[in-house]
Amino acid sequence: MDRRLCGAFVASVCWIACCHSDGAVVEFPDVSPCRALTSGPHEHLLASYYGINSWDRSQRYITVLRTDVKGRIPTEDDPATLALVDVRTKEFIPLTQTRAWNFQQGCMAHWLGTAPDSQIIYNDFRNGRFVSVVMDVHTKRELKVIDHPVSAVSPDGKEAVSINFARLRITRPDYGYGGDGQDARRNVQFPQDDGLFLVDLETGQARCLVSIAQVRPLVPEVPAEGIEYFNHTLFSRDGSKIFWLARAIPNRNTTSLTVNRDGSNLQRCFPDGWGGSHFDWLDGDRLMVTAAYEAKVYGHILFTVGQTDYQRLGNGLLDYDGHGTFSPDGKWMVTDTYPAGALREQKLYLMDMQTQAVLPLGRFVQPPEVKDGWRCDLHPRWSPRGDSIAFNSTYTGSRQVYVFDLTW
Repeated sequence: MDRRLCGAFVASVCWIACCHSDGAVVEFPDVSPCRALTSGPHEHLLASYYGINSWDRSQRYITVLRTDVKGRIPTEDDPATLALVDVRTKEFIPLTQTRAWNFQQGCMAHWLGTAPDSQIIYNDFRNGRFVSVVMDVHTKRELKVIDHPVSAVSPDGKEAVSINFARLRITRPDYGYGGDGQDARRNVQFPQDDGLFLVDLETGQARCLVSIAQVRPLVPEVPAEGIEYFNHTLFSRDGSKIFWLARAIPNRNTTSLTVNRDGSNLQRCFPDGWGGSHFDWLDGDRLMVTAAYEAKVYGHILFTVGQTDYQRLGNGLLDYDGHGTFSPDGKWMVTDTYPAGALREQKLYLMDMQTQAVLPLGRFVQPPEVKDGWRCDLHPRWSPRGDSIAFNSTYTGSRQVYVFDLTW
């Protein structure tokens, strides 16, 4: 199938309903045809990891990166342009450049909860250091430079989580940054002075919430030649807890962890062998993580932190590793797939949380040359009102940003 046609497959009918096995009728939204917000000749991607809000509160603007890097992982010598795109007119509005970015997570741009219509925070590489920068997007004026890169921002915009992106560069290169902007501590398996840091965005001060050494009793044994590292952090929706993954090289053992915002109640999410991969908070206590259910079947697992009420979502239709994320009202989950089959199709699905009925939104072919650290996951995320879903795709031959609009 011509890859230009693959993205045209959507459930675009005026009213979509299905009968669930218990007799309940599920009313799915009207889904618009997929529309592009960006186009070539440049490559574009959403400026943060999946599940992170990319829109301002009015949903007029969305944060993106523009680059001409192709076929490789970017280095500190490859600046990308951080910009806004006007969702209505598709106008590209350059803000600044950053040298701390990658194709998987962009520059981790977040709209700050204290000023969601004007201020963002993003990562950069300056004077040999990884930092985060607070900017007013309308005046394009820098308001503050913080001496710590961010990997997650609290819902109130007052604090952030910071991890070691230089250590990531040597353990998971496509998620780290080039330039040695932090001490990677490459010769220490479980450092005492590195880990999960909580940053006060007002003062710029940071404290180590959980050290890598602290999780040693909770994770699998690391071979003599390996090192443990942290990645993939996210605050709960009420800001009370933080989720993240502890992993190791060379075997990439994974442990899913949570901790309270004050550093108390550090705990694993799953029993041995379940691991973990992608994630989102449904509320302040319930969390979805893609993991190996009972160490046997990989799927989207919903549970309450500290309890063992594990539930496989999707009635068997979502038994794979996808980037699942919940709508702002918690009624829906959107998730994706990795390229599969001879066509290398990536698919988007919408699931009703009450009945777990699943609706396919679209399928997109990823060209074979898009792979490894330069790969393009769909990485869906919701708009603040829950009426749009944005994602990245290469189905037209270049990396661009797309949106589905939903109407109930």
